[in-house]
Amino acid sequence: MIEAFIHHIKNKSILDLDKKYLLACSGGLDSVCLGTLLHQSGFSFEVAHVNFHLREKESDGDELFVKNLAEQWNAPFHVHQADTYSFVEDHKVSTQMAARDIRYEWFEQIRKERNLAGILLAHHEDDQLETIFLNLLRGTGIEGLYGMAEKRGKLIRPLLPFSRAEILEFATAMELAWREDSSNKSTDYKRNKLRIDILPKLLDFAEDSRANLFTSFDRLKDTGRAFTGLFDQWKSQAIKDEEGIQTLGYSDFLHLDGATSLIYFWLRSYGFNSTQAQEIYQSCLLGESGKLFESASFVLNNDRDQLILAPKSIGFADIELSSNDLGFDIPEGKYELLKTGSPSEIDKSPSNAMLDLEQLTFPLKIRQWEEGDRFIPLGMKNSKKISDFLIDLKVPLVKKSGIKVLESDGKIAWIIGYRIADWAKQTAATRKTLYLKKR
Repeated sequence: MIEAFIHHIKNKSILDLDKKYLLACSGGLDSVCLGTLLHQSGFSFEVAHVNFHLREKESDGDELFVKNLAEQWNAPFHVHQADTYSFVEDHKVSTQMAARDIRYEWFEQIRKERNLAGILLAHHEDDQLETIFLNLLRGTGIEGLYGMAEKRGKLIRPLLPFSRAEILEFATAMELAWREDSSNKSTDYKRNKLRIDILPKLLDFAEDSRANLFTSFDRLKDTGRAFTGLFDQWKSQAIKDEEGIQTLGYSDFLHLDGATSLIYFWLRSYGFNSTQAQEIYQSCLLGESGKLFESASFVLNNDRDQLILAPKSIGFADIELSSNDLGFDIPEGKYELLKTGSPSEIDKSPSNAMLDLEQLTFPLKIRQWEEGDRFIPLGMKNSKKISDFLIDLKVPLVKKSGIKVLESDGKIAWIIGYRIADWAKQTAATRKTLYLKKR
């Protein structure tokens, strides 16, 4: 196996003889074999072991065993005494998830402190098979078939192409000792149940079951990569982004094959799941304009013939502007406050406002609009509810909650970014102007 290991390392350029690595070693068969292969191949490494204190004396025995191994390999030894049960209680996660988070966080801490090139993990082909099936059982879709990568960031898995049988044969031939984790025999854990009860039956189905499974997975992964490329091209053409608000027109996805997948891959990084993607697609088919979908930080609005994605509005504290202020900042942008004489040309951009300064009373206030607010839109004589005004402009729901107004002595002078009030406008009699200009 040593020859195959070295060939794999060189062929894939996975490790560098001139660099030093951190070996994550539990003391089990796999990590003992990886450490032995690294030592025999001349790689420089340090050893890291986490004592989770989950199996009393057995855990302490594992720690001592790995420490002795590190001495045999002439490798520096690092150990972390983890309070796993407290971590479970504090973070409300399973014991397995707690152990995973604890070790990966600590491994990375040691790697940085020691300026090491990467963290070596002893996952092998059988672990990969288990991971892929667990992903499929969780409903992760085609990306679940990717399994674990040989290199991802600073995590490196040099044994991934080798089966557990090959590793065991090598360990037996080398007369290696290792520790057996008694918890690995318990079928209370999903991974153990899959490894002990289910996968052996599947692999016994035919002599070439294992080879055919990995061939199928490779083909499906390649299909996934092709889809990703096509998705990126579609996204660049179909998704419009303006100041952090994204829009997707019905015509760009509704009648395409795989529309639900397109929606999911667009929205997943914003916290939406595959079930929501299906619900969003069905909502579009039914024409449910006005329907909202939410993730932890974003909201999606089915608005007539398009989907609109925006960050959720955060609480906004009122801003008070004195006559001496030179500007203000709001989430929508930074504004300058300029005082001028009567301008020769009016700035008609809704992003800016030119108001008759002598009609205003300081301090001015900037606040979020509220239900029941009214103002007199420019060009009109009668007041109108802001809610009705926004409906007339067909402002999407995702934008409405974040809209702010400029208020003078209790009267609304400007719906920021949309319309000034008629009473505050420039007229022929205007002598002084307050120019609120977006930078």
